[in-house]
Amino acid sequence: MIKTGLFGGSFNPIHIGHIHLARQLLRAARLDEVWFLVSPQNPLKQDMRLAPEQQRLEMAQIALRRYKRLKVSDFEFHLPRPSYTWTTLQALSQQYPDREFTLLIGGDNWERFPQWYRHDDILAAYHIAVYPRVDAPIDPATLPPNVLLVKAETVDVSSTQIRERLRNHQSVAGLVPASVERYLIREKMYL
Repeated sequence: MIKTGLFGGSFNPIHIGHIHLARQLLRAARLDEVWFLVSPQNPLKQDMRLAPEQQRLEMAQIALRRYKRLKVSDFEFHLPRPSYTWTTLQALSQQYPDREFTLLIGGDNWERFPQWYRHDDILAAYHIAVYPRVDAPIDPATLPPNVLLVKAETVDVSSTQIRERLRNHQSVAGLVPASVERYLIREKMYL
């Protein structure tokens, strides 16, 4: 079985923190690959700064070109919407029976996990690796056996910060890969 971590998000835009974290999760959770699952445009989302899904996908592809074990996936683009994590995991497991999927989520999402659609089924069928978030401390003693708390160093950068800097015509050098910075400038993103 190929051990595959699923790192979902809007990646609006992808930044160095995402990549740094994924590389740590790859090692800490003993994964063969990490797939960046780019979430599709949600028509109910109030964030008007969410770039079109195809552009977010392209930026992720550009950012991860040099990382052989980090892949980009548009799998959720092809599922009925909204796509719940359970639905995505089931569809992936059916399409890729040679893979063992591990859900990669932040401590903030772990706090809300009991509210997720079919969260008990996810817990029963899949491994989960939880990485820390400053605002969401986790007590390892409270975690089920198939949930791994990963000690990962985070980079103090956010997509919100990048969008704000672009809107204010400030540099994002060092916050995103240089190839993504060029794309953002060329496409006049988030202005």
